[in-house]
Amino acid sequence: MSAVEVKNLSLSYGDIKILENLNFSVPENSFVSIVGPNGAGKTTLMKILLGLIKDYTGEIKIFEKKPDEINPQMIGYVPQIKTMDRNFPALAIELVASGLLRKWPWSVGGKEKDNSLKALSLVKAEHLAYRPLAELSGGELQRVCLARSIVRNPKLVVLDEPATGIDAIGEADLYNLLEKYQQNSKATVLMITHDWHVAHHHSDFVLLLNRKQVSFGSPEDALSEVNLRTAFGHIGHEHKVKIN
Repeated sequence: MSAVEVKNLSLSYGDIKILENLNFSVPENSFVSIVGPNGAGKTTLMKILLGLIKDYTGEIKIFEKKPDEINPQMIGYVPQIKTMDRNFPALAIELVASGLLRKWPWSVGGKEKDNSLKALSLVKAEHLAYRPLAELSGGELQRVCLARSIVRNPKLVVLDEPATGIDAIGEADLYNLLEKYQQNSKATVLMITHDWHVAHHHSDFVLLLNRKQVSFGSPEDALSEVNLRTAFGHIGHEHKVKIN
């Protein structure tokens, strides 16, 4: 069974085409990167898959159900940390527990505490449980957000530019954690990124997008030089792209 099936997906606002005729199928238990330049429609596609945008044309199935029919507990979401209020007076464990309860907890105890600590442990952040969010570095906060997204053991995890605002060491750490989690949990991971080098190293499949679908397939096929030039425009002097 496909985790995500998209057929003839398009979205326009007036005369402006945001997405045009996307067709791809994401196998279960795979790591997929959605790659494209700024304004390519990546975040819009994510919102459609999450059921937040409904005025599209075409057909979408997530585990054989429409986005608004899927059990929310089957999907975990990690937003860009730059969209979060870092000064919100809360502890890391409270943020994780909010993903379990789908509301902000007045207190965290019992089963919620145990499950939240387990999720933090999976991303090597259990030691951050009782730290205020305002005291966390970018990489630490992203780990806590990842723990929040996986605390309910979702079948699909969606991440929007997860490495934004994180230093190079923290970024490498995050991607390694994601890969390990995906392999151990057998969840399907959809990650939005503009960095095709990251997509090449960490993905089973890549969707290359610039409003239209440029390519979908293995990283080697999807990220060919011709496809990258189509999506991003000029990427340097012409040469055979090798990403090691």
